[in-house]
Amino acid sequence: MGGMPLSDLPWWRWRARIRSALHMFSDPGFQRAAWLDGPGGYGDLTDAVYRLVEDSWLDRWSAEKYVGSVFRDSAEAVAVDGAVLRVLRIVHQVGADAPAAAYLGHPDWPEAVRAAREAHYRLAVADGDDPDLPPCSPAELGRLTARG
Repeated sequence: MGGMPLSDLPWWRWRARIRSALHMFSDPGFQRAAWLDGPGGYGDLTDAVYRLVEDSWLDRWSAEKYVGSVFRDSAEAVAVDGAVLRVLRIVHQVGADAPAAAYLGHPDWPEAVRAAREAHYRLAVADGDDPDLPPCSPAELGRLTARG
C-alpha cells in the first residue's frame, strides 16, 4: 500500500484499513499461513473483520455512503459491499470467535474470497499498488496510517 496516494481521498486511513482486511480475506495462501498454521503476527480472522468494519460501519450501511471520502466511485463501493456482506454472513453463521478453520471450511468461503479479491484488486489498482503483493503487516499498516 505504499503507492497509495494519500491526498486524493479525505478518509484514506479508513481506506487503508479496509484495503488491508480485504487483502487478507482475498488471499487463501495468507489465510493458511497466518490463520491456520500459526501466529503470523496479523491477528486472527475476527481481528480482520474488525479492521474491515470498525470505523466505517460497513456492517450497518452501504459503502456507497463513502463514495468520495473512502471510495473513489460506485464501482468500488459495490465491490466492497459484496465482499463485506459475504464475509459477515459467514461470520454470523459460524459464530464470533470460532477457530479459523470453521470459517475457511464454510461452503460459501470460496465465494467470500472471490468477492474480497474483486474488491481488493479494484482498490489496489486504483491506488497504484500491485494487488498480488502479500498483505502488509499490522506494523506496516500502522506506519502508513500514522503518516499525515
